[in-house]
Amino acid sequence: MNNKFLKIAGLSLVASAFLVGCASGPRFTSQPIPSLQNVNEKSIELTEEELQYWGSQDLLTDTIPGMSVNRAYEELLKDYEGKTVIVAVLDSGIDIEHEDLEGRIWTNIDEIPDNGIDDDKNGFVDDIHGWNFLGDVVEENLEFTRIVRDFKDKFEGKQESEIADENLEDFKLYREAKAEYDKELNQTQTNLNRYVMMNNQLQEAEESLKTEIGTELLTIENVTAFEPQDDIGVNQKMLLLNVMNNIGEDLQDIEDQLAEAMQYFGNKMKYHLNLDLYARTRILEDDADDFSTKIYGNNDVSGPNEDKEDAKHGTHVAGIIAANRTNDKGIKGVAENVLIMPIRAVPDGDEYDKDIALGIRYAVDNGASIINTSFGKYFSTHPKWVMEAIQYAEKNDVLIVNAAGNEGINLDEKRVYPNDEMPENSANFVNNFVNVGSITSEYGKNLVSGFSNYGKSSVDVFAPGSSIYATTPLNTYEFLQGTSMASPNVAGVAAMIRSLYPKLSAAQVKQILMDSGLSTDQEVILGGDPQVTKPFDEISVSGKMVNMYNAIILASKTK
Repeated sequence: MNNKFLKIAGLSLVASAFLVGCASGPRFTSQPIPSLQNVNEKSIELTEEELQYWGSQDLLTDTIPGMSVNRAYEELLKDYEGKTVIVAVLDSGIDIEHEDLEGRIWTNIDEIPDNGIDDDKNGFVDDIHGWNFLGDVVEENLEFTRIVRDFKDKFEGKQESEIADENLEDFKLYREAKAEYDKELNQTQTNLNRYVMMNNQLQEAEESLKTEIGTELLTIENVTAFEPQDDIGVNQKMLLLNVMNNIGEDLQDIEDQLAEAMQYFGNKMKYHLNLDLYARTRILEDDADDFSTKIYGNNDVSGPNEDKEDAKHGTHVAGIIAANRTNDKGIKGVAENVLIMPIRAVPDGDEYDKDIALGIRYAVDNGASIINTSFGKYFSTHPKWVMEAIQYAEKNDVLIVNAAGNEGINLDEKRVYPNDEMPENSANFVNNFVNVGSITSEYGKNLVSGFSNYGKSSVDVFAPGSSIYATTPLNTYEFLQGTSMASPNVAGVAAMIRSLYPKLSAAQVKQILMDSGLSTDQEVILGGDPQVTKPFDEISVSGKMVNMYNAIILASKTK
């Protein structure tokens, strides 16, 4: 991992901030950090500490394109404490007992724990810390798999000319889903077969040469010295030397990696692409196509498994936003004065529109002022339900911060769900939705994460999302990456703005996030393809990456 040293003529370090108390929040006279152009790249590998906290670093003082979080706390916020803000996390579940989230989990004070009564009359019994709309469901289909399953008997083998007008829209959806399903099924099966073959060949060669050489440990030296007696031995020697010279000498580690790959693609076949799974019907006993039933699931926001492995994603997201900054454990979340409201609605597979729509409404009705949605898909059977829920959040002044997606594509050309616009109509239908792309710690051509989606009219801002260190279940911490990590970084900044300046609307907070960011006209690689480049300031609506220091200064001047 590299960072970039900057040579910037005519710029000096910004002045120290000072604070003037007032009814609507503190006022700051500091000058914002300027956008930095004319970058002279010089790569230096990050230290371990820098890598763990790079998203909080400052581009001007640290030469790392973080969000200037530490600088904001040190220079602007050391003498000021805001109001408590509730941030709902719609995700896979959250380990609410994590040491670094202690005191950071929302509690429904109107509900008496575990008495089996809906004390607050909100329809959800014993929803002490949020709600689990998935019940005991963990593994699920992808949305296009469900579409193929549900419409197969109706449309398989038919041509468009045979379809009645009232069924034409469903037919087109089925046809698109079937093409995607067939492609994904073929690729997944091919990858699974390849890794199984590689694993079998490696293990067979390893065991054979151990026997022939008379050793329990193969090294490059003893494999090189081995003289095979037949063509099979020659091929096995060549295979092992190729692996050991190009991948690594630790064959057990390589086999463990192959096992992980086989498990990943095997699970895709078993769950994501399995037309006979029916997990929701079988386990949750709820009809995803019936929006009249709104109370289902349970209050276990960590999920059904004791190891809480399925809650890793949500726990990581929650920690990025709100991990305790003062307990000398683990990490420091972006925001102080935050309570996380866990809403379990995203399985291992694609989320259901019904769960997302009801999850958003639950968050709004129970006091969240920000909702983080680190998920997405490219097919949707009930997009209107989610759109109406987003509009409901807008009506109630709730900001939604969303992950743009990890396929490295231009979202101006492909519809993703959820979003606040469509490729055929770039006008936003709400003003409370922030779509977030991901950047790396390298300020230069590799600034944009290779996986990150982008789009001049469809992605609003960028934020740190590559190699982000945060909380994972059972008091552990890991590096994860994705726009799923960039989104909570922005949600954390938004939470601090709403904490310090509670009179600002969701729409104002969105505009502040976009207007206060840092930009560059540096050509950046998109989709991980060096042949595809654009200036960074032309791949999002704002053309900027979020900066907490600047956002707070701008918020202090916004009426």
